[in-house]
Amino acid sequence: MMFIEEGIQKRMIDALFGSKTRVKLLHLFLNNPGKSFYVREITRLIDEQINSVRRELANMLKVGIIDSETADNKLYYAVSETYEHYEALRQIFAHDKTAHAQKVTAKSQSLSEIIREMREIRVAIAAGTLVPGSGSEVDLLLVGDIPARKTSKLIGLIEAQEGHEINYTTLAYDEFYYRLSVRDRFVTELLNNKHSVLADSEKLFGK
Repeated sequence: MMFIEEGIQKRMIDALFGSKTRVKLLHLFLNNPGKSFYVREITRLIDEQINSVRRELANMLKVGIIDSETADNKLYYAVSETYEHYEALRQIFAHDKTAHAQKVTAKSQSLSEIIREMREIRVAIAAGTLVPGSGSEVDLLLVGDIPARKTSKLIGLIEAQEGHEINYTTLAYDEFYYRLSVRDRFVTELLNNKHSVLADSEKLFGK
C-alpha cells in the first residue's frame, strides 16, 4: 500500500511539473499565499498565452494545488494552503530570486519606482483608486511611445500589487502636450482632481 501511495504522489508531482506554464504558475501562487488572481491578470504576470494558462489552471485545480472562487463576476484562483504537498512545494518555489518573482512579490516597491523602470514613459500621473481622496475615473495616465506589450506587463504588475483592476489611459507625448496646452477636458479633469505625478521627464509640472 505504501508503494502504491508513493507512486500516486510521484505521478501527481510529475503532473504538476509537466509544462513551463505550470511552473510559472507555481512560482506565482506559492510566492503569494493568501492572494487571489484572475485569468487575465495571471496571463500578464507570467507572460503566457491565455489558452495555455486556462488549461494549466484546470489541471492544477484537478490536482488540488489551487482553489477557485467567483467574486465580482470574475473567477479568482489562489494556492490551497491545505494541499498535502503545499509545504514541500513552498520549499521549492517560494522565495524565488529571479527577476520575475521579485517583481510579483515586491509589495514594498513603490508605484513610482515601477514606473521608472520603463524608460519609454515620459509622463505618468496617478489618480482615482491609486490616490486616496481622488475622484478621478482614471487611475493612471501613461504618456510616451510605449509598446503595448510593455504596457500590458506594467498594468498587470500594478494590478497585482494593488489587488484590483485599474482604469488606465495611454497617450503619445505630442497628443498629451497638445491636450495640456488647450486645456482639454480629459486632462483638465484629471489634473483638477487629487493626483500624483509619478514621472515627468519633460519637467512639464515644474519638477
